[in-house]
Amino acid sequence: MVGHQDCTMEEATRDSHTPKLWRETLTAPAPFADETSCQCQAPHEKLTIAQARLGTPVDRPVRVYADGIFDLFHSGHARALMQAKTLFPNSYLLVGVCSDDLTHKFKGFTVMNEAERYEALRHCRYVDEVIRDAPWTLTPEFLEKHKIDFVAHDDIPYSSAGSDDVYKHIKEAGMFVPTQRTEGISTSDIITRIVRDYDVYARRNLQRGYTAKELNVSFINEKKYRFQNQVDKMKEKVKNVEERSKEFVNRVEEKSHDLIQKWEEKSREFIGNFLELFGPDGAWKQMFQERSSRMLQALSPKQSPT
Repeated sequence: MVGHQDCTMEEATRDSHTPKLWRETLTAPAPFADETSCQCQAPHEKLTIAQARLGTPVDRPVRVYADGIFDLFHSGHARALMQAKTLFPNSYLLVGVCSDDLTHKFKGFTVMNEAERYEALRHCRYVDEVIRDAPWTLTPEFLEKHKIDFVAHDDIPYSSAGSDDVYKHIKEAGMFVPTQRTEGISTSDIITRIVRDYDVYARRNLQRGYTAKELNVSFINEKKYRFQNQVDKMKEKVKNVEERSKEFVNRVEEKSHDLIQKWEEKSREFIGNFLELFGPDGAWKQMFQERSSRMLQALSPKQSPT
């Protein structure tokens, strides 16, 4: 963060053995270039990429510049800035952000306004300084004003403002250092997802209390979305009732299983007792035989001895 905002380059570099004075802490957002009094006061000799990669000069960091629109700031942006920050052993990263007027003129409408985009960059850990209203094409005057050593950007030719590659003159001057794009993530991809799922987001935000006017939703679509929301609520209620019914049925089934098991046990016990009493060799047969024998003896007494 340029040490502190009230320091100068000379003060921050008196001790050439402490290059980390440039960003001792991450407890505050990066300053804006037009608001900080910490200007580059040290001699600014032109560096080659080879010299910068060796960690020279020792009395100051290598000043790297990266620019862009940074709409809907995402991980792809952050990774590009991380690469720019770590290109050299001792780097100071300046990030230029184009204004709304310039962006709308050369590229198109943005989701976030310029103030939101500036603030998003200030809170990225790799950024040391943010330059507001950055130019679309880098001029020698701009590079000199901010004492820029190298410009970091992906190496794909960026055609705009009547040029096949707006970084062509930077490359020819030996000041361009390429970074790699992160595949699978871009501002255009994010916007495409939002457009694809527009109905879902519109319905959700209507539920949250946004008005149809705020969402730019027509009267008919508003009624349709609200009806769909009501249908979804009914489906959720039915689903909850079904789940509770399933729980009830499961509990009944469990109790029924217990009752059936107990009934079977009692039935087996009853049948066992019945068979023990009335079975072929049961107690009832023995008792019946004994009674029959006594009755026969009573009816047919033994003959008198001859």
